[in-house]
Amino acid sequence: MPNPKRRHSKRRTALRRSHDFLSAPALSECPSCHEKRQPHRVCPKCGQYQGRQVIDTKEAVS
Repeated sequence: MPNPKRRHSKRRTALRRSHDFLSAPALSECPSCHEKRQPHRVCPKCGQYQGRQVIDTKEAVS
C-alpha cells in the first residue's frame, strides 16, 4: 500500500473539509396552527397533515 511522501498543508486539509458540515432542516409553516414544521411531516403541535387530523395531541384536544 503506498504511503504519502509529503504532509498535506493546513489549507489543503481545510479545503477538503469545507463541505463536511450539516445543513439545517427545511421548515415550512403549518396551514392550520402556523407553527414551523418540516415539509411532508405531521405537525407535532396540532397533529394535522394535509388538512386531516392524523394524530391526537394535547393541543388538539383542548
